[in-house]
Amino acid sequence: MKRMHTSVLALACACLLALTACGGDSADTAADTAPSAVPPSSAAPSATSAAPDASAPSTASNADVVGDKKLCQSAQAASDEMRGAFVKAVQSGDTSAATMKKILGGLEEKMTELASQGGGDSKVAAALGKFSTEAGRAAAAKDPAAAADNPTFEKAGVDLTAACKAAGVSVTF
Repeated sequence: MKRMHTSVLALACACLLALTACGGDSADTAADTAPSAVPPSSAAPSATSAAPDASAPSTASNADVVGDKKLCQSAQAASDEMRGAFVKAVQSGDTSAATMKKILGGLEEKMTELASQGGGDSKVAAALGKFSTEAGRAAAAKDPAAAADNPTFEKAGVDLTAACKAAGVSVTF
């Protein structure tokens, strides 16, 4: 039992260090600041994940399609919110599975919503869909904190970061 608690604490410390490293230069706009470092996730795929298929065309009408830059800025805000909730949980000592599930589930929900707002050919929307799927997998796992430590989740974050950079928004997921 102490070994598991120590593992969660070590993961939390590593995430906080990563978050600290992401805090960067101050900038004039929110799009220029480094966003949260989401703990990488790996868990068995969840059949209950509500993330859209990244290859499926968007159901948003042309009038509702949000530009990639706006999607990246909104994704950064959602990621920052999750990071804040994570830091608050770690500081309060509440790193329970239920808390991590709630944080990662909230991230999945927000990223899924953003992905649905992108155009069918949007690389950012596709990357958001993959990222939200990985967040959902981690949230659905028995141990969300451990499941978040996953190369697949990390790659989804790297891909989303690259898609946003191509759209002109400097962020880190």
